[in-house]
Amino acid sequence: MRSFIREKKIYCGDRYREVDIFSYTDTQKLSSGRGKRSKKVRESEPKQKNLNDKNARRYFIQTANLNFGSDPEALHVTATYSAKYLPDTVEEAEREITNYLRRVQYRRQKDGLPPLKYMLVTAYTTKRNSEKPVRIHHHIIMSGGLERDVVEELWRKRKRKGQKKGDRIGFCNADRLQSDENGIAALCNYLVKQSGGKKRWTSSHNLERPYSRTNDGKYNHRQIEKWARERPGREFWEKKYPGWTPTDEDYGIQYEYNDFTGWSIYLKLRKKE
Repeated sequence: MRSFIREKKIYCGDRYREVDIFSYTDTQKLSSGRGKRSKKVRESEPKQKNLNDKNARRYFIQTANLNFGSDPEALHVTATYSAKYLPDTVEEAEREITNYLRRVQYRRQKDGLPPLKYMLVTAYTTKRNSEKPVRIHHHIIMSGGLERDVVEELWRKRKRKGQKKGDRIGFCNADRLQSDENGIAALCNYLVKQSGGKKRWTSSHNLERPYSRTNDGKYNHRQIEKWARERPGREFWEKKYPGWTPTDEDYGIQYEYNDFTGWSIYLKLRKKE
């Protein structure tokens, strides 16, 4: 079966993109129905939004960079539970955080702000020989506009009769997204690589989605094998993709070998200033 090298560019906004360079067969090409160079197509959203899954992690990072990487007012919110209100199940926790996001959206609407955009990660661990979740907490990347104090204050139960405010559900902290030269890659990697535990994510329906374009004639097997042996650095890839540079020497340039398909190269690029 004849194979060739496909380059796939994944567009994630003005400051961040990824490039996959991998082996592709004639059969795959025919089934995809694409020519030598394709038009932009929307990336498929993973069915399992579990950040312990490689494809879900990758899509999460791409989507977060696209929607929040260039937003100077975007927030990273961490919400935990006090012992009194600790949920018994992950589903109960997700209902609680969903109600919180509705309160945030209501406040934004009241203040005349655009609809809320968010990506929510629910993280937890389980005890040995038990499915009962422990240490449940949430991380939310959300669009800015509200004051951080307001966002934190909304992490409360509905007030009961005689109360001026509802009980605090737990600790809540809202910080500006700390973007650096690589956008919000550091935060994304933290969220998907927290030690141990399980992580599920959801998002609002109004997010932009990453797009991709393929090119089947740019590289060949001999080039890919040569680069896999020599491991060229940043300057080499800057010449291949003018105006862009790998996010760093380790995370931004990855070489992988498969007995069936051979070598593949995965690049994570940021816009050069």
